[in-house]
Amino acid sequence: MTRILAYRFSAFGDVAMTVPVFTEFLEQNPDVEIVMVSRASFESLFSGIQRITFKGVDLDDYKGFFGLRRLAHELRKEFKPDFIANLHDVIRTKILDKIFIRRGLKVFKINKGKEEKEHLTNVWNLEKKQLKRTVERYADVFREMGFQLELSHQLRPKAIEKSGLGFAPFAQHEGKMLPLEKSFELVRILAQKHKIYFFGGGSKESETLESWENQIPNTESLAGKLSLSEELEKISTLELMISMDSANMHLASLVGTRCVSIWGATHPFAGFLGFGQSEDDVVQISDLTCRPCSVFGDKECYRGDWACLEELSVMQIVEKI
Repeated sequence: MTRILAYRFSAFGDVAMTVPVFTEFLEQNPDVEIVMVSRASFESLFSGIQRITFKGVDLDDYKGFFGLRRLAHELRKEFKPDFIANLHDVIRTKILDKIFIRRGLKVFKINKGKEEKEHLTNVWNLEKKQLKRTVERYADVFREMGFQLELSHQLRPKAIEKSGLGFAPFAQHEGKMLPLEKSFELVRILAQKHKIYFFGGGSKESETLESWENQIPNTESLAGKLSLSEELEKISTLELMISMDSANMHLASLVGTRCVSIWGATHPFAGFLGFGQSEDDVVQISDLTCRPCSVFGDKECYRGDWACLEELSVMQIVEKI
């Protein structure tokens, strides 16, 4: 049995995107097992997948070069891997790579396509085109090791009976988030015909969503009430998830639930559309030449007016749903 030690520590959505790739890779390569090293809080993403061992680590326990050397030593001693898959490629994982290479291990790492993405997000570039999807970039790491892997890009529904709509109105950055007044209006319209479940995290988001629940009949806020595994279970039973370009889209992919995703400063062209999700279910303003201006939505608006989000009409989203 060949053992691959893989690591990716953040962000939540990026780690979630490794799951369908691992699942299909292990199905197509039955003589391989994967040890996934990531933040302990992400463990539920990988539960129930055969031949995946999850190793949760707190990076605060392994600070600096000597801390990372100790982590590499512990991982090598505990798991005795045959190959290393660096699915993150940041300074911390580059250091781990060098330590493993010195110990005679073969290391394969993701090509993030940084130059292509910089070109894509240049507001003066009018020739925008689809870049390789992130899940295919993950798959390439295993292909470079010499393994066969053909991704299906198909959703796999986990629940047979589905009811209600999920709505996750928040995102990490302003450039990825529909203005809250529009989200509120969207829910008010949808809740006339559908039960709406709100998803979010943190006390501020939970507060906002509880307020919406009190104001709009036929809605229920689940923010802050569920563990990650319970949240995945709930999303699996929804008819549809409605999300920004955020981790919730990727959670919907993990449990085979279709997702209507709303995009502002970012764009599916950068490769972050959820696994198995359809471009037909994307809501965006397609005639703004400055889009995308950012890969992650963390830049200030070039125009200063967030037209990519402010000009999206609520009815455009309702029609898509």
